[in-house]
Amino acid sequence: MDLTRILATLLIIAGALGLAYGGFSYTEETHQANVGALHLPVDEKQSVNIPVWAGVSAILAGELLLVIGRRS
Repeated sequence: MDLTRILATLLIIAGALGLAYGGFSYTEETHQANVGALHLPVDEKQSVNIPVWAGVSAILAGELLLVIGRRS
């Protein structure tokens, strides 16, 4: 399997996952609350939305790479 097919496959998988899940979230430690001897970390939950056009574009780009790779 050459590099073009691997890249095309990864783009198609990433686009499909982006369409299926629509985004992801992660937790980021922003600061700590110190009250006397008590030390509490404060975490914020961040979310990243993946637009539908980005998922569709990734799938189309992957399929285009597959078609171009077969012609060469």
